[in-house]
Amino acid sequence: MAHPSQLGFQDAASPVMEELLHFHDHALMIVLLISTLVLYIIVAMVSTKLTNKYILDSQEIEIVWTILPAVILILIALPSLRILYLMDEINDPHLTIKAMGHQWYWSYEYTDYEDLGFDSYMIPTQDLIPGQFRLLEADHRMVVPVESPIRVLVSAEDVLHSWAVPSLGVKMDAVPGRLNQTAFIASRPGVFYGQCSEICGANHSFMPIVVEAVPLEHFEKWSTMMLEDA
Repeated sequence: MAHPSQLGFQDAASPVMEELLHFHDHALMIVLLISTLVLYIIVAMVSTKLTNKYILDSQEIEIVWTILPAVILILIALPSLRILYLMDEINDPHLTIKAMGHQWYWSYEYTDYEDLGFDSYMIPTQDLIPGQFRLLEADHRMVVPVESPIRVLVSAEDVLHSWAVPSLGVKMDAVPGRLNQTAFIASRPGVFYGQCSEICGANHSFMPIVVEAVPLEHFEKWSTMMLEDA
């Protein structure tokens, strides 16, 4: 959960998000080193009146400043491609959930069960109880088991939406007439919040996403209770 004045990312709750955080730190360190070098060169050029004739016309320096940026780009591109393939990998999901975007709420369908589905609306501010978050709480949470590969099929019924949960490292566009898929593994129990990340109309900011990760035995009890209520 993000907090006021937070500068960094939310704490990772999935292996993919941990990889994304590591890559962010890796890329940021490269940017910091480049910025420091460029700043030093600018200060040196401005503050000194001396001129080195070997710098004005040097084939060796031109070779270095041509090859070095290419090496730096490779150091950034290879980890990035690795994470892209990791995010696209879906191996034998234990559970498949279909998330449909509507104006302006989400509906979830657990396709491995015969009749398990529900709509998820934002809880109005006046109905919140102490400890709940304004504009982020939903009346029905998407409950998933911990440490299990979860596949989410994302689509929309009316306009473009986007199903995004930052702490799980998940963001997938919901396009009418198209079925996109993404996957995640919740590495620890908890409640993780997200919001629609595609401007979808007047109430775009009022369709939160709440994912609750629980141990497997608790998930089985919850699913049994939901099936009985249905």
